[in-house]
Amino acid sequence: MTYSRFFTHYENLKCSTMEEEPEVIEHFFGVYLLYCMNPKYKGRTYIGYTVDPRRRIKQHNAGKKHGGAWKTSKRGPWNMVLIVHGFPNSTSALRFEWAWQHPHVSRRLKHIPKKRSSQKMFDFRLTILSEMLKIGPWCRLPLTVRWLDYEFSKNYYGHISPPLHMPICYGKVTSCKIKQIQRTKEDNIPSQESHLLGKNSPMFCSLCGSSTMEKDSVTCVKPKCLLIVHLICLAKEFCKDGMILPIEGTCPACKSNVLWGDLIRKKNGCYQDLGEINTDFSSDNDDV
Repeated sequence: MTYSRFFTHYENLKCSTMEEEPEVIEHFFGVYLLYCMNPKYKGRTYIGYTVDPRRRIKQHNAGKKHGGAWKTSKRGPWNMVLIVHGFPNSTSALRFEWAWQHPHVSRRLKHIPKKRSSQKMFDFRLTILSEMLKIGPWCRLPLTVRWLDYEFSKNYYGHISPPLHMPICYGKVTSCKIKQIQRTKEDNIPSQESHLLGKNSPMFCSLCGSSTMEKDSVTCVKPKCLLIVHLICLAKEFCKDGMILPIEGTCPACKSNVLWGDLIRKKNGCYQDLGEINTDFSSDNDDV
């Protein structure tokens, strides 16, 4: 199993610094955890939603007049220590944010014991997060847990245990808009995939064999794979044990193990600049 897909090796964390270039992520929706560094309010936390984490932390530290939240205004500086991203849309991220903020009101989290008097709020927030990532609907999403602060990651790395398909990584992140897909006039499909078909060639689903249109189909994240398949057909192929939403599966064409979330992100226009998405879990690299 390729553990590098799931985890950042801890030794690599020691080599990372906050001066490194941030990872650029398209179609970004994230829910973050702030920690107050002000000695007067130290230990306080704040959970929020953002599409631009770098801009958002500046707003929090600048105060309410500059777009920050009233709960964080005049209590800074604040440190954005962790962010969960990979949500399919803003609605999904906002629901996650609300449940993390109100665990004992959310019907999905009522089984979590209340915070002990001796328990620090930051520890309690991580306990809630770890539990949220293990239950539906969040356990089926292609989420990433990202530590943004090295010291916090070193001290709290073991406090979060998400499902294996959710990586835990470290380092700064920045968001960007999805680039417009260039389409060919002949096929009305993305030009980067037009080599799969000849001019005016009909598209047929690799699973059911019937004709399909681009808006109803998905292609594999592997650039050399020839898969073209109905979205619904592949969802049925990937779903197991009564799942409503698939998590991962084996590509019917190239036999690579792919995450459902990566397929949807590609359909939404992401990954245009990548040569290949590393989603094959069957590699021999298991020395971590």
